[in-house]
Amino acid sequence: MEAIGQTIIMVTSSAFIAFIIGLLLGVMSVVMGPKGILENLWIYNIIDKSINLFRSIPFIILIAALIPLTRLISGTSIGTTGAIFPLVVGITPFFTRQVEAALSEVDKGLVEAAEVMGFSPFEIIIYVYLRESRASLVRATTITLVNLIGLSAISGVVGAGGLGNFAILRGFQRNRLDVVYGSVFLILILVLVIELIGKKLIKNIKSIY
Repeated sequence: MEAIGQTIIMVTSSAFIAFIIGLLLGVMSVVMGPKGILENLWIYNIIDKSINLFRSIPFIILIAALIPLTRLISGTSIGTTGAIFPLVVGITPFFTRQVEAALSEVDKGLVEAAEVMGFSPFEIIIYVYLRESRASLVRATTITLVNLIGLSAISGVVGAGGLGNFAILRGFQRNRLDVVYGSVFLILILVLVIELIGKKLIKNIKSIY
């Protein structure tokens, strides 16, 4: 139960922070990209290259590389608290790309119509981009949460706590496969719950149209 609680804390805390940062960066990538409503290729290239850089680093290596910064920000590099910052850094680029893809699916005609009607850039972002891509954003968030659970399990290898750490210390290192399989089963349950909630939300959003 303690391991499950640690996993939930790591996932929800890092997901909340990554959602805010990723949504902001995703929106900026779309509106400041080529032919965007606030085109600024200098800022766009910085965001784009930074995302590509962090996405190319394996998460297990990223955790080790971020240890000094993690200690500075969190006060520790181990345990549940020490895992949140690396998880945010590891998952935010992925979510940013998901948001960017979701917003890019919005009909360009709607954006042009909003501009003709005198909508400000902020209003276009809120009432066109974000409103029209709600279902896609929920789908992107669901996929990101599932990936985040996997990353939290990897964090357990370096002492971050949670089900991953429980499976390694109490299961693998003690040659208790029942503990390992039990941890895998619990992770699958968490993934299933998240996917069911995501599908339900998407269905409700689509039923509104």
